[in-house]
Amino acid sequence: QVYPVESGGGLVQPGGSLRLSCAPSGRIERHPMMGWYRRAPGKQRELVARFTSAGMTIYADSVKGRFIISKDTNKNMVYLQMNALTPDDTAVYYCNLAPTPLWAWGQGTQVTVSS
Repeated sequence: QVYPVESGGGLVQPGGSLRLSCAPSGRIERHPMMGWYRRAPGKQRELVARFTSAGMTIYADSVKGRFIISKDTNKNMVYLQMNALTPDDTAVYYCNLAPTPLWAWGQGTQVTVSS
């Protein structure tokens, strides 16, 4: 079983930036296609950024132009650079396979955007 381990969240003011990291543990396939999800209070979990099999990136409309997903293939790690954060970005952020999250869910990392 694979358990993602997310980190990098925290409290940030509107307009600020954060960089999230994810390091899956366990037996994983070579170069898994990972993505970032988030669950805001009272809402369902949504996919916000992912890689395609061709290596391109896809973003949810709500984060397009502000978030950047990147990866370190050698380490099987994935990152999410989040810029121009707004209170609507407040959520627990998770990484998993994408677009279908077949791994177990990790604990996620809390991102709170507030003044």
